[in-house]
Amino acid sequence: MTKTFKSLLWMMLISFNVIAQTAPFEVYIEPLNISGLAGLQAFAWGQHNGKILAIGGRKDGLHERQPFAAFDVPGHNTNLIVIDPVAMQSWSAPLASLPTAMQEQLSSTNMQFYQEGDYLYVAGGYGYSATSADHITYPNLTAIKVPDVINAVINANAFTSYFRQITDTMFALTGGYFNKIYNTFYLTGGQKFIGRYNPMGPNNGPGFIQVYSNAIRKFVINDNGINLTISHLPSIIDTNNLHRRDYNVAPQIMPNGQEGLTAFSGVFQKNVDLPFLNCVNIDSNGYNVNNAFSQYYNHYHCAHIPLFSASANEMHTVFFGGIAQYHDSVGILVQDNNVPFVKTIARVTRTGTGVMSEYKLPVEMPAYLGAGSEFIPIESLPHYANEVIKLDDLIADTTLAGYIYGGINSTAPNIFFTNNGTQSTASSQLFKVFIIKKSTVGFDQLNVQSTGSLKMMVSPNPNDGDFTINYSLKSNTDVKITIHTQEGKLMEVITLKNQSSGDHQYVKSMNNKYQTSAYIITLETAHEKVTQKMMLNID
Repeated sequence: MTKTFKSLLWMMLISFNVIAQTAPFEVYIEPLNISGLAGLQAFAWGQHNGKILAIGGRKDGLHERQPFAAFDVPGHNTNLIVIDPVAMQSWSAPLASLPTAMQEQLSSTNMQFYQEGDYLYVAGGYGYSATSADHITYPNLTAIKVPDVINAVINANAFTSYFRQITDTMFALTGGYFNKIYNTFYLTGGQKFIGRYNPMGPNNGPGFIQVYSNAIRKFVINDNGINLTISHLPSIIDTNNLHRRDYNVAPQIMPNGQEGLTAFSGVFQKNVDLPFLNCVNIDSNGYNVNNAFSQYYNHYHCAHIPLFSASANEMHTVFFGGIAQYHDSVGILVQDNNVPFVKTIARVTRTGTGVMSEYKLPVEMPAYLGAGSEFIPIESLPHYANEVIKLDDLIADTTLAGYIYGGINSTAPNIFFTNNGTQSTASSQLFKVFIIKKSTVGFDQLNVQSTGSLKMMVSPNPNDGDFTINYSLKSNTDVKITIHTQEGKLMEVITLKNQSSGDHQYVKSMNNKYQTSAYIITLETAHEKVTQKMMLNID
């Protein structure tokens, strides 16, 4: 029996974190290449009659760490891009004919956007403003008449009259989400960032101002096609739970049949530079934080699809790749606090009783793709008023649901600390996304930890042999911590007697005892057991 086979067998024997479940549907992606199409990430989009309008975003990959290189002007997308995925054609036109204020905002990155009928509303965004002589977050809302702009770009006609812009500091956000519940618009999360990005913080080198909104901002748009005004409604403020940006907020049909939203994961927690694992559910009555659910995959903004089955009263949201603190390896959660790029395609399902669970799908992105990408649904697909797809109304065995476009394509999981601009690119790739209703191989892996209560986390991870295991207990119990090598050799068993309910920490030092790069740590109580892989930095 080879070492590799032993390792694989060991992984299979202890992979109790995942359970195969028959899937309600499966997802299949198929590459679609359009010659000459530009690569984009973190852009805004609208659509009309099968054609896609892409605005803003970045033409490069992951931003560099050096302030002088991060979010530089050459990386701005200063063109309007139109894509016809059926005819496999694309067109572009420069923003140069628009007023300067519009040009600057619409070439920014991480704008919030929402399409209502013919109009795409674009709020905020971050980028360099020549007018301000600095990087700013734009305090603007721009209304764009999508059908007319698409036709103008294709036919090389003037389009200036199809853009209108107002200034309102409420819209000075980047990395948040623009949604609608019934007749009210919502801007959830995000931040205002002024100045150059600097990973050393605001007081080292070029300084910056960073203010999280910590809010759900509510308003009504009054637009008769000529005059554009805003009626502000009271905001919801939560400095701990709404301290989120660069994440996914997806429209939902809640268990009571009402429209809602769920804010999934997001960065960064207020007291630690790690993603949130919980989610926030939002409806017309307010919001609630769901701490009974943890999302381990797909933490960063990525393409996602919301689908609701009325017959089963189940809400499904599928996420495609991106960036995450965890990924799966043969049924074991691998924790990496450097928060790398991942290939994972995962589904979060909410039952009619409100219980949420996470499933890893048997397909993956073909590369480290997805961060900053967008899913553009087929317009004629059966859907609710809030764009949630009606799963029960997809009659065919296989349905083309839409297209994924753009995002960051990284050459490796962890490139941030070595990034000089060559390790990643903005992807020009499209994918057709198919929903398969009657798959014969539809087995998704339930991530048991997503519904568990232990909330185990190793920090730091990777580490140099000194680390802390954080966990939570619902009731008094003994706790057993077991450490194995990746090959299955038992290294240590620690028993902690009569631990009280609440949050706990166990500090461990390897003292150079172990000389391999990966270990499997199992945390077990009388009621629950979880396993994660820990990585060591070996010189």
